[in-house]
Amino acid sequence: MVVEHRNQFMGLPGIENSVTLLDDVFVPAENLIGKEGQGLKIALSTLNTGRLALPAICVGAGKWATKIVREFASERVQWGQPVGKHEAVAQKISFIAGSTFGLEAMLDVASRLADDKQNDIRIEASIAKQYASELGWKIVDDLMQIRGGRGYETAESLKARGEKPIPVEQAMRDMRINRIFEGSSEIMHLMIAREAVDRHLQVAGDILEPDVELKDKRKAAIAAGAFYGKWFPGLVAGKGQSPSSYNEFGELAKHLRFAERNSRKLARSIFYCMTRWQAALEKKQARLGRIVDIGAELFAISSAVVYANTIASEQPERGEQASELADLFCQQARRRVDELFTALWFNDDEDSYEVAMGVLDGRYQWLEEGILDPSGYGPLIADQPEEVAEAAAM
Repeated sequence: MVVEHRNQFMGLPGIENSVTLLDDVFVPAENLIGKEGQGLKIALSTLNTGRLALPAICVGAGKWATKIVREFASERVQWGQPVGKHEAVAQKISFIAGSTFGLEAMLDVASRLADDKQNDIRIEASIAKQYASELGWKIVDDLMQIRGGRGYETAESLKARGEKPIPVEQAMRDMRINRIFEGSSEIMHLMIAREAVDRHLQVAGDILEPDVELKDKRKAAIAAGAFYGKWFPGLVAGKGQSPSSYNEFGELAKHLRFAERNSRKLARSIFYCMTRWQAALEKKQARLGRIVDIGAELFAISSAVVYANTIASEQPERGEQASELADLFCQQARRRVDELFTALWFNDDEDSYEVAMGVLDGRYQWLEEGILDPSGYGPLIADQPEEVAEAAAM
């Protein structure tokens, strides 16, 4: 075995990643983990654990960010008062604290499901990973904004001039990878979306396929009719949960009712999307991404309420504070849900796709004129007008 090249990254300096050559490597039978040929299966079976480890990392980052902004925004004075007193900064502080609580709640619920070995938590783990990596990144970004220049400056530089060595810029570099590894956000969206619509496709698959013959569509319609005849009308006009169903959650019950109503609305939206785009829905990745994001927000809302209730029962002295954080997080999440539902139907997806294809085809290549190669190896003069290339070369 030869390590040909040790890879370098913008963050996570402790990661071991390399171009490694394996030539005539022999593994004794007694050193095998599992059975021969089962390596990939074993590796894939660890994904759920890995996808819960990432939300745990994001929760840790959120807790750390909450501590840093509490201390800094209380000490740093601007315009006669601590910066945390200014509403623009206070909004970011509350977002960091509320989001950290929401992420911890989602992690707690998903982990309890994982501990119960009877549950298949592929979807919950995937949602927790995707949601936490995106929200965790926003938390660190807001932390950077609150710290300002001191956030952008390295901890070593801060220490050298007598400041507290708070490594915010390192945290930002380290956190960025979470949206990429263990499944990028884009891949996670598609994987979760496929699971979300799978039940519908099982029922109405042949109806939605454009190339299926009419006689086969009729057979599928008869079978699907029995399912949708009961399922769809209930979603449109069903009573849902009665107002008293969530009384044990007190003031937070309103958020569970919101999650329940909008879960039904999401199911209706999936059905509408399927009937409109049929099998082509698979290619509407931006729309599918919004569907997944709505589901993730509803899962997070439910988790936050349940987690606050758990804290109140297990640690009564923290019950009121937990309820306040849960209420704030749910309000923020509900606003995002409303925005996502609007964007599900009113968006610029088609125009954006056309422009992207134009970029790939070189239609807007003139936008690239005059740039320099950021790698330091000289100007990018290829494919530029002659006078621009000459100027760049000079």
